[in-house]
Amino acid sequence: MKIGLFIPCYIDQFYPAVGVASLELLEKLGCDVSFPLNQTCCGQPMANSGFEAMSKGCDKNFVNNFKGFDYIVAPSGSCVLHIKEHLHDEDNPKAADEIRSRVYELTEFLVDILKVTSLQASFPFKVGLHTSCHGQRGLHLASMSELVAPAFSKPETLLNMVKGIEVTRPKRVDECCGFGGTFCVFEEAVSVKMGKDRIGEHQDNDVEYITGVDTSCLMHLEGILKRQGSKIKTIHIAEILNSQL
Repeated sequence: MKIGLFIPCYIDQFYPAVGVASLELLEKLGCDVSFPLNQTCCGQPMANSGFEAMSKGCDKNFVNNFKGFDYIVAPSGSCVLHIKEHLHDEDNPKAADEIRSRVYELTEFLVDILKVTSLQASFPFKVGLHTSCHGQRGLHLASMSELVAPAFSKPETLLNMVKGIEVTRPKRVDECCGFGGTFCVFEEAVSVKMGKDRIGEHQDNDVEYITGVDTSCLMHLEGILKRQGSKIKTIHIAEILNSQL
């Protein structure tokens, strides 16, 4: 199958190792992966700020870069959800529709499409799993605690395939970290307090790393951890699943 690797702009600029790990992991699992060089922002920041009409250029560029692939895969739940729900192209509506139905977050793709049952990965550390809101409630990567339904977590299923890892969860397993895209800009104090609460529960579990499917959430938590002088590090799940430590 031909895979188009979608790397969100903030990952490309600030956390390129996440993109590299995603590429290497998909190739290890037998995928034919291409990285369209002209891809750029998906338009989510503008849409979150109420200016979705101004993101039409982003939509057209996305369609031009990713039409024709069997699947589009990205290591970012929030950006994938934005494409699934908001991608439109008046000049090429059929291609936009096809992309919306074929775009997947990385762990979603590994579990639901590739149906991965084993990984040749090793990460001998105690890791706290952060469940991000877009991935959980938008993409249904994990169950929601308020529902009377069977519990599941696609990211945790994959992490449990990694040799040597010890995965822990915070007490309030699906509570927001406070990032929320532009929310962390307009409601800085509330955002930071929410992040500190999330970190506190991971600290109670004595973790060495915090991981998740969204670099944006991890970036928010990383900033707070650094300001606290904490030894806890953040790491994207792709880097763990691709690790050979």
